[in-house]
Amino acid sequence: MNMTNRKPLLVLLLILASWITFTVFQNSTKLWTALTLPISLRPWNTATEPSYPKTPLSPFKPPTETELRRKEIVKKLDQLAPPRPFTHVNTTSSAVHSRATVLNPQDTYCRGDRLDILLEMRDHLGHRKEYGGDFLRARMSSPGLKAGASGKVTDFNNGTYLVSFTLFWEGQVTLSLLLIHPSEGVSALWRARNQGYDRVIFRGHFTSGTSHAHTYCALVLNASAELCEYLDARDREAFYCVKPTHMPCAALTHMHSQNKEVSYLTKQERILFRRSNVGVEIMENFNAIHVSKCNKKTVPMKKKCKFGMASTIPSGHVWEDTWNPVSCTLAPIEMKECLRGKFIYLMGDSTVRQWMEYFKGSINTLRSVDLHESGKLQHQLAVDLDENIIIQWQKHGYPLIGSLTYSVKEMEYIARVIDRTGGEKNTIIVISLGQHFRPFPIDVFIRRALSVHDAVQRLLLRSPDTMVIVKAENTREMHGDVERFADFHGYIQYLAIKDIFQDLHVGIIDAWDMTIAYGTNNVHPPQSVVRHQINMLLNYIC
Repeated sequence: MNMTNRKPLLVLLLILASWITFTVFQNSTKLWTALTLPISLRPWNTATEPSYPKTPLSPFKPPTETELRRKEIVKKLDQLAPPRPFTHVNTTSSAVHSRATVLNPQDTYCRGDRLDILLEMRDHLGHRKEYGGDFLRARMSSPGLKAGASGKVTDFNNGTYLVSFTLFWEGQVTLSLLLIHPSEGVSALWRARNQGYDRVIFRGHFTSGTSHAHTYCALVLNASAELCEYLDARDREAFYCVKPTHMPCAALTHMHSQNKEVSYLTKQERILFRRSNVGVEIMENFNAIHVSKCNKKTVPMKKKCKFGMASTIPSGHVWEDTWNPVSCTLAPIEMKECLRGKFIYLMGDSTVRQWMEYFKGSINTLRSVDLHESGKLQHQLAVDLDENIIIQWQKHGYPLIGSLTYSVKEMEYIARVIDRTGGEKNTIIVISLGQHFRPFPIDVFIRRALSVHDAVQRLLLRSPDTMVIVKAENTREMHGDVERFADFHGYIQYLAIKDIFQDLHVGIIDAWDMTIAYGTNNVHPPQSVVRHQINMLLNYIC
């Protein structure tokens, strides 16, 4: 073939090669996106319209360091609640039939001693249990002294437990050991929690001009309808709403939640969570013990509380309605003097919003600033211009449970808020996550806590003088809506949050142990408890 005949063929081959390259590139780009992202790579609050929502994680994405960490934490938590199927309630743990024995009993104990109790769990037929996993709560108290402390429970995983109390004060002391849930109930709650996202559903309010619409929203929506996606690709966060007819997704303005009549517990399992079966006293017939000073040597002076101190169980005790940490001393601090020149940024749920209300009630020169929002979950800002004090509270991002309607116009994930915070020595960030995550699979909470951890890590790299405090969850009402809000769910999250933040130079306020010691059983504890939580904060920062 001569050159004249070859030219048209070469041109055709060149055009064909270009077309194949372009097609492969376009398809490979789509394929790569599908394989590497669980959600579309679009900015947060941008609407898309898939026919079905993606699951929170793509099985095709190579595991990142964060994902490996998440799996490691879930594996640890799984070990606390292994499967415990049962054929009849009679074979589950019974508080009445279990036996608690004081080891080395004495007529009088000395302050500072440790009192140990061996617990042998039995079922309702009186048979010894051969495995552990029961959710127990140990507490000692002296109501007349306004004193209380938690006890330490060690599970030997064979049906026996060691319950240890440190005798912090003198006087008559009452011991309590509650069987909150039997191991079979713990297993059922753990399985049920991780089965579904729909125990709580959300109603989104869309507004466009004079048009209004309400549609269902959720972390995961199994719907064939057109959906709005509200995405954060970096932190792999997603929230979905059914798209209203003839309205853009960006028109979402408000939200409220409602409980859905759904349960992942079997009929037999639900018996375990009847009011009479939750929080049953094991040591019903135990007499109070007497604790004396015993002329022991004076306890050495402890250092003032600061970041990086070792965590202990229990972390402290209450005496004369005052919190006393085990590993350090809380100094009396004048609040206004401590906060002079500081910016306090409270981020999270209503338990840290209580702090905001306490600050406003305790510093009479603080003035609230109208941010032109409405509703109980609106952002709050208070300032003292003379003392240069700024205190702000902001709710965390989805999921946010509330029967009252709240604005989502400025809804942000905490990690994003931290990322746009400059930080410096007079900036204090307080984070509280937990209560609103209890009704959802544990992955949702762990993923969020890890994204906040990474944001704090970035903040401390660029501004190492910034002070960050993590407030653990409060215990809450024991008998209300157990499948959604049981303290077992909170305890699991409490363990996870301590594990996740242990490598960072942050302060931990152990509100979990503190609320057990006070015996509040209220998601919003009384002012006396809030005061001592805030006193821990003041000791950290001043």
